[in-house]
Amino acid sequence: MYPEIEPHRSGRLDVGDGHRMHWEVCGAPDGKPVVVLHGGPGGGCGPGWRRYFDPDAYRIVLFDQRGCGRSTPSAGEPDADLTTNTTHHLVADVELLRRHLGVERWMVFGGSWGSTLGLAYAELHPERVTELVLFSVGTTTHREVEWITQDMRRVFPEQWERFRAGVPAADRDGRLVDAYSRLLHDPDPTVRARAALDWCRWEEAHVEVGHARPDPRYADPEFRLAFARLVTHYWRHGAWFADGELLRNAVRLNGIPGALVHGRSDVSTPPDTAWHLAQVWADAELRLVDDAGHGGRGAVADVLVEVTDRFAGR
Repeated sequence: MYPEIEPHRSGRLDVGDGHRMHWEVCGAPDGKPVVVLHGGPGGGCGPGWRRYFDPDAYRIVLFDQRGCGRSTPSAGEPDADLTTNTTHHLVADVELLRRHLGVERWMVFGGSWGSTLGLAYAELHPERVTELVLFSVGTTTHREVEWITQDMRRVFPEQWERFRAGVPAADRDGRLVDAYSRLLHDPDPTVRARAALDWCRWEEAHVEVGHARPDPRYADPEFRLAFARLVTHYWRHGAWFADGELLRNAVRLNGIPGALVHGRSDVSTPPDTAWHLAQVWADAELRLVDDAGHGGRGAVADVLVEVTDRFAGR
């Protein structure tokens, strides 16, 4: 990956509904524009997201999605209202930011949850996308959510039993993502904090497979609550798409060059999602990376830099 860099422009954009979105621009002011869509939902655009791009070739645009990072208000606030925090709101925010920065067309780059958001944006605004690069690919279908919250008990039985035990006994045989969402909005701050901790411990169990160290963000109680609230909010609603809609509509991406980069050992978002997407999107190059799990580190990062270097000259 490229060395760490700092933004040369930043600000907060009023996107409506009381939300102010933090954005920043790094790299070459006249370079090839790329917008970066972080994971989570609720992960925020940390400095590591800047390092996939040659700073002499790219104008790198990053932002914190509604409710997280430096955007306000935080989804972790006691009275946070998430009704105006949906995938459709986020897609509109990306377009508003594009116009605000005077960008005509740009590369779209997203990972994990950001791959869902990237697909949604590119399918709605294909004329604005020069290339689409996605990694740890997911589409937030009901089946994918059930895999992460229920079926992976077969892979992590001990950790899943602790995760299941975090909800009231009456809810343990139901949909855990719904039960956790209720706990995360409980009037008692102690209940909310405990649910956020339990949720993030489960996230850590499956996301961090194959990584040398745990994600330090999970040590922050404020991050945990905002993150867990946003993840459960988006997952329980299937990202506000009909089940399988993003995959069916991927034919709209034909004509857009792109890459799908996925760890073959990714247990959070299994590789078959990326494979099925590549069967519909004819211009996508599918790269399955052996001995790699979820996220954009290690060998996956090497492939992503290779891809962005190649697209830098287009």
